[in-house]
Amino acid sequence: MTKLSDINIGIIGATGAVGVEALKLLEKINHPKNKISLFASERSTGKLVEYNKDKIQILEANEDNLKKIDVGLISVSSEVSENLAPIIVNNGGIVIDDGSAFRMKEEVPLVVPEINEKDLDFHKGIISIPNCTTTPMVMAIDALNKICKVNKVIVSTYQAVSGTGKEAVNELKNQLSGDSKMNVYDYKIANNVFPHVDDFLEDGFTKEEHKMINESKKILHDPSLEIIPTCVRVPVKIGHSESLCISTDRDLSIEDINSSLSNYSGIKILDNSTDLPYPMPLYSEGKDEVFVGRIRKSPNNDREINLWLSCDNLLKGAALNALQILESMIKRDLIKIN
Repeated sequence: MTKLSDINIGIIGATGAVGVEALKLLEKINHPKNKISLFASERSTGKLVEYNKDKIQILEANEDNLKKIDVGLISVSSEVSENLAPIIVNNGGIVIDDGSAFRMKEEVPLVVPEINEKDLDFHKGIISIPNCTTTPMVMAIDALNKICKVNKVIVSTYQAVSGTGKEAVNELKNQLSGDSKMNVYDYKIANNVFPHVDDFLEDGFTKEEHKMINESKKILHDPSLEIIPTCVRVPVKIGHSESLCISTDRDLSIEDINSSLSNYSGIKILDNSTDLPYPMPLYSEGKDEVFVGRIRKSPNNDREINLWLSCDNLLKGAALNALQILESMIKRDLIKIN
């Protein structure tokens, strides 16, 4: 069986927020430098990137370079991904894509390994990672689905600016220092919140909100699941948070709810028995888990659960999920070295 250290991994979008985290994760496990290829925009070609007290040069994203990689971790715009992914696949490689270009295509698995890694068996070269707000929510839903049937979720998100990219992080930092320039967002994000993420559609919901609706149904294989989201951008650097109101098909005790969540891989409950009484972005930054807290039942509805969660949107929301998908593919013997 193929080992992770045998795989030639290409990071496309290596200088972006998610690409940087992906390289850190490879550094953490000491993936061989000669098994890593980095790609970024044309202006970054030739630059050197630090890796394990050494350096890796950023390559031009041409066919000769792309065909050398076995697995491409892509975190770029949909347009670029749609151009580069087929090159990798046509040369026998596999693509794990972080963007929205392929998520809702029927033949492309949309995967959170804790939930639906079996969907990887049916891949045709491309696997998609869900939106960084979808992933923690569906993990909480899936945990509860083990002991009941979740019928409906009303969710409000509190999304960090790193979800927009490095330039948005810099814009927030500059505005907090007194610079009023707005290059990324239409309004000042410092000391402010935007009650929308991405473009508005005709029904009044945004593209981001539709992603949460459609992706959740696909991952959980549940077209009947009702998701009503409101996505909000907040002046936080890293770490998305969400407030969930979950309707179930039966009454559950708080003890059963806590047990189902705490026993679920990748979820950790924070309450008065832990070092913090509830999850916060500053706590979740740099950590792998989805942190859940403020678990309570609605006062007038025994079948309604309310909870709060936070996770690092660049890790479990993106780069870490990609590496976990790769590990699942190795475990399922789905990786063939070129």
